[in-house]
Amino acid sequence: MDQHVLQTLVLVVAIAALSPFISDLSKRWTKIPGVVVEIILGIIIGPHVLGWASLGEVINVLAEMGLVFLIFLAGFEVDLQQVKGKPVKLATYGWLCSLVLGTAVAFALFELHVTIGIRFVAIALTTTAIGTLLPILGDAGVLPTRFGAYILAGGAMGEVGPIVAISLALTSDNPGRTSLIIAGFVVMVVLAAYLATRPAPPKALHLISSTLHSSGQLGVRLSVLLCVLLVWIANRFDLDVLLGAFAAGMVARIFLVSQQSTVNDITEHDVDHRHEIQTRLESLGFGFFIPLFFVISGVKFNLGALGNPGTLLKIPMFVALFLVVRGAPALLLYRKELPVASVRAFALLQSAALPLVVVITGIGVETGQMRSDNAAALVGAGLLSVVLFPIVGLALHAKDPDANEAPGSPPDASMFSEWRRGESNP
Repeated sequence: MDQHVLQTLVLVVAIAALSPFISDLSKRWTKIPGVVVEIILGIIIGPHVLGWASLGEVINVLAEMGLVFLIFLAGFEVDLQQVKGKPVKLATYGWLCSLVLGTAVAFALFELHVTIGIRFVAIALTTTAIGTLLPILGDAGVLPTRFGAYILAGGAMGEVGPIVAISLALTSDNPGRTSLIIAGFVVMVVLAAYLATRPAPPKALHLISSTLHSSGQLGVRLSVLLCVLLVWIANRFDLDVLLGAFAAGMVARIFLVSQQSTVNDITEHDVDHRHEIQTRLESLGFGFFIPLFFVISGVKFNLGALGNPGTLLKIPMFVALFLVVRGAPALLLYRKELPVASVRAFALLQSAALPLVVVITGIGVETGQMRSDNAAALVGAGLLSVVLFPIVGLALHAKDPDANEAPGSPPDASMFSEWRRGESNP
């Protein structure tokens, strides 16, 4: 392996290891998500500051794997049992309203010669950084509450909607044909999900359980196989690979977490091991691949574009637009569902955006359909949003006297892994 590639890999992995320490040290002033730390340190070792990191095929492949795992685990977070009914219905309406607002805003910016790449700006403004917010919300004890159910549903739509939009509008030259292909892909995923709900053979579950503490790791390997398989199928269908990764995460969750055993021969010990597999998948993703994606995204960040005062002014503009596009629909749709303080908190949390903004702007710059200064401003706004919005949002939510009210049907505590719950015990 090339010496420069190895040096970059060492630096990237070192940043991934340092990120939790820096995030923890920042608690005395403010809570900085690890994602923000990783991107900023990636910028520092990148070509615009220290120039220590260099990109190559190996580094780019690792970054792509990190992105795939990020979206796979985002799909894994979609718990249909908790968000079904009104939460998912309102989340869908809210995202569609955001898409209309985002498109109108993007056209207005284009007409004012502020930005180009209407589709990229419009879709980026409709995203929600639910994966980044989950650890913060878990530590605050919000997730198992009624408020948490609405946040999870809104955040899921803030990822599902943009991912589908990316496949339709950003990576396809024929939206009509792509729509038909997506419909066929959805049918296939629904069939896979149905098969995942069927009781698995006791011997298969026992084999998954028995290899979990050995070198076999069958459950983890099957989940990774499912992820890679659906990514490959999506790519063969000329769909964006993110769609395949997200669908794989949903199917894997249905099998590993949601499926209830109806076979008498399966022991409780075997069933509990499914949650261990979930934890190990998250360890693989968040422990290695996903931090690589964010650090390398920082290395690729065009810091030089921020040297232009006009670009710097776009950062607060995009922060405000995140609030308008994602927050305004929430203020209208949830005013009868939640107290005033919680509605405002919901609007702020739903407006936090970063991971998919990085993805969308990266596609735009690589295809030459988005200026690098606009991409830098959008990512900079995303960094600010995931730092500021959760702080203010949770402070507002704490003013709600029923802040810890449980949802209609209490969720199974095992839905949330230990790293998300932190020290909180709702």
